[in-house]
Amino acid sequence: MTITVSPANASILPEPVLGFGFGQSSTNPKHGLFLFGPLREHNNPTELRCGVIGTPNGIRAYRSWAERMQRPIPAAAESKVNIFFPGFREVFNCSWPSKPAAEIPVGAATVGAAIHRTDRHDAVHTTVGLFSNAINTFLRDEDQRIDLWFVVIPDEVFDLGRPQSRLPTSERVQSDRPMNARLARRLLREPSLFQEDMIAAQTYLYQVDFHNQLKARLIKSRAITQVIRESTLVSDQGTSRRRMQDHASIAWNLSVSSFYKAGGRPWRLGKVRDGVCYVGLVFKHDARGPDLTYACCGAQMFLTSGEGMVFKGVPGPYYSPLTREFHLSKEQAFCIGSRVITAYREQTGHDPSELFIHGRTRFNEDEWAGFQQAVPENVELCGVRITRSDDFKLYRPGRMPVIRGTMTIESSSVAYLWTSGFVPELETYPGWEVPNPLRIEMCRGSSKIDLVVTDVFQLTKLNFNACIYADGLPVTLRFADAIGEILTAAPDSDIPETPLPFRHYI
Repeated sequence: MTITVSPANASILPEPVLGFGFGQSSTNPKHGLFLFGPLREHNNPTELRCGVIGTPNGIRAYRSWAERMQRPIPAAAESKVNIFFPGFREVFNCSWPSKPAAEIPVGAATVGAAIHRTDRHDAVHTTVGLFSNAINTFLRDEDQRIDLWFVVIPDEVFDLGRPQSRLPTSERVQSDRPMNARLARRLLREPSLFQEDMIAAQTYLYQVDFHNQLKARLIKSRAITQVIRESTLVSDQGTSRRRMQDHASIAWNLSVSSFYKAGGRPWRLGKVRDGVCYVGLVFKHDARGPDLTYACCGAQMFLTSGEGMVFKGVPGPYYSPLTREFHLSKEQAFCIGSRVITAYREQTGHDPSELFIHGRTRFNEDEWAGFQQAVPENVELCGVRITRSDDFKLYRPGRMPVIRGTMTIESSSVAYLWTSGFVPELETYPGWEVPNPLRIEMCRGSSKIDLVVTDVFQLTKLNFNACIYADGLPVTLRFADAIGEILTAAPDSDIPETPLPFRHYI
């Protein structure tokens, strides 16, 4: 689609402002943290109590990196995008001891033998068990508080611990498990009289993905993890062929993520309306179901403070092959809506004034009726559909693409927003291709479209999993696929019904 956009129907939204320590503000997360530090009104940790599990080489690499985080790290090429890292304590007013509070070594040969097993379900399940079982045993037997577990994995675990990975024939280790995926699926449909067969079949209920399965198997114990490759921590030793960011950028990203996962709050949105709650719907096909309609559902709730919670729904026939859309039943929509309202009350002590539900499809009548029934009458409920538009391009004179924050309104319910593009503050476009806009449609409710678009734009600044200027998607949808993967990475009984903070899933 090629159209001419005039100044009358296009505008540029101001870059959202973030709040930092001492009531100060900035639009750039790195600059805000560098100058003012994290929020001081939040109960931030004063010391990271980290546990580390990995091979002996991995643990040594972690110690070396933690020691390095205490000192300034220069950027490879100082610019408005990349700035030097002044040290973890200097940024966050929090210490990160180079000696972990707990160390759990795992033999490199044991890990290698496990991940190279011919049966990929068996290989990944066994490898994950080496790490998750050790952490669970520690938490059960030791009286120590660990804020964050660093799971340092050899690169071969990352390479081979994914669904599409291929194991070279010469490196295969024959699995000793008298089971395969086909037989396991049949036993799960038609149970065997032999208990050992049913126990062996359980392995095939887990997703063949090391990262997602590890997160799922540790959720019950409330262990928060940061999975990191050994080569990331030893990148300055010339032992890896990976193309990686410079050391200062790695330090910024890893430190923000770790601080947040340990309970800290790096920043918050600076200009927000009080009492607003945002919910992103999560759907994921579940191959363990009886047919293609079976899917797992969940919801991510975010407050304007940046606090996030994840709610797990009951799996069911939510997908329609005809429309290629996911939709909740009225009962499930009511259940999720009720849990969101309850959690909001527990967090704030009162009902939200506005509740925005973000999804990738329009809400049908039954689905919306369930949400309406769950939400009190004094709460304004709005449904917003957000998709990436690939057929709408906007160009401007010169070599640089459209400015980030450009908005064009199509109607009273539809607008386009460019969340990526040229950033005047950075004097560059941190991308390669012509940016595509988000198509934002207010499909339920009566809020103004320009207000909805402004909210979505602000939510691109709440990705605490990295220290970047902004994201291309609002946080309500940015991690939807990843959370869906974790919700389906283990048997449904392994994922607790209790809502958990967002940091358990990223």
